[in-house]
Amino acid sequence: MAFEGRGSMGIYLNPTNEKFGMALHSKIYVDKTELIAYTNSVIRTEQRFVCVSRPRRFGKSMAANMLTAYYSSGCDSKELFQGLKIADDPEFGKYLNKYLVISLNIQEFLSETSCVEEMLALLCESVLWELLDKYPDLRYFNKNNLVRTMRDIYGTVKIPFIIIIDEWDCVFREYKTDAEAQSRYLDFLRDLLKDKEFVHLTYMTGILPIKKYGTHSALNMFAEFSMTNPKQMAEFVGFTGSEVKRLCDDYKMSYEEIKAWYDGYSFDRGVSVYSPKSVVECVASRIYDNYWNQAETFEALKVYIQMNYDGLKDNVTRMMAGARVKISTGSFTNDMATFHNADDVLTLLIHLGYLAYDFAEKEVYIPNREVSDEFINAVGVIGWTEIIDSIKESDRLLAALWRLDEEAIAFANHT
Repeated sequence: MAFEGRGSMGIYLNPTNEKFGMALHSKIYVDKTELIAYTNSVIRTEQRFVCVSRPRRFGKSMAANMLTAYYSSGCDSKELFQGLKIADDPEFGKYLNKYLVISLNIQEFLSETSCVEEMLALLCESVLWELLDKYPDLRYFNKNNLVRTMRDIYGTVKIPFIIIIDEWDCVFREYKTDAEAQSRYLDFLRDLLKDKEFVHLTYMTGILPIKKYGTHSALNMFAEFSMTNPKQMAEFVGFTGSEVKRLCDDYKMSYEEIKAWYDGYSFDRGVSVYSPKSVVECVASRIYDNYWNQAETFEALKVYIQMNYDGLKDNVTRMMAGARVKISTGSFTNDMATFHNADDVLTLLIHLGYLAYDFAEKEVYIPNREVSDEFINAVGVIGWTEIIDSIKESDRLLAALWRLDEEAIAFANHT
């Protein structure tokens, strides 16, 4: 008997390419499809576990949707990718729409449930529903066990899986102090992914890097690409300088003005990165302004910069005056509740996008005018009146900070 499966697409199993198609049809689209060349290079290797962490507004979901459109056998995306950079890659067609893709947004499941146990149960039930609908006639060891069911399908139809997980870290943001819930979630991911021959690639994206427990991690098989060290993923973190220049040329916008507002995330490989959503909002509206979304992470900024750690307030004040601050990121445990010192708080702010990090010099700083505005808003709300008064009395210093004019900042600080 042949087991071809019925149906071709689902919500979680083999989604369509519609979400990526919407991005392509948007007024402003910046081509990041060369990311696929990297993921193709690690398929079915020891490096097939990829975790990319970056702040909100930096295109995480778009990347996940792009990979889903490329790998999912539930759609035909050849025409969709024509004209994009990846289409010129010699191995473009090698994995195109060849995999059983399971695409998950963990935040969706968490929002529909009241605890992590319920969330994991709903996730498993949802994916199992679609797997068993597609392959109803196979012989299953346990239809209620997701991992065993995936192994049974692979053993019979010989089609491997790719798993794409967006908002993977939302458990650590919403259950900040619940170590048991966090541990249960990590154990689930480890059991789902680790040492599974039927999983040829896992791509996870979120704000936080993978949670550490002491010197170990339940997901130690992952290669991590974060805001403190994006490695070869640096050009995919946000828009690069050359990409923004092209947008400015196309839309007759001032590159210098956009650079002052939204640039500043510079990495060790010489890549200068801009906040994508802010650039898009600015170019689309033709108004240079603060487009930071004052949601969850703004609340975090207010809470964390006033924590009672030696040197924290002084370091924030210095950075608001244009200085860079040396820190060590090594003790940060990759959650939003465990802090040992001021450096851990500043490291979290790097991952949230409120600070930029110079990997070579091990220094943090406020990257641009937009983020500087957020710090000013935050210190105003929490009542750091001496800083607000200083800012009001020194428009020249503030303007120099926004321009990232080090000479002017140094002059203002000595007058």
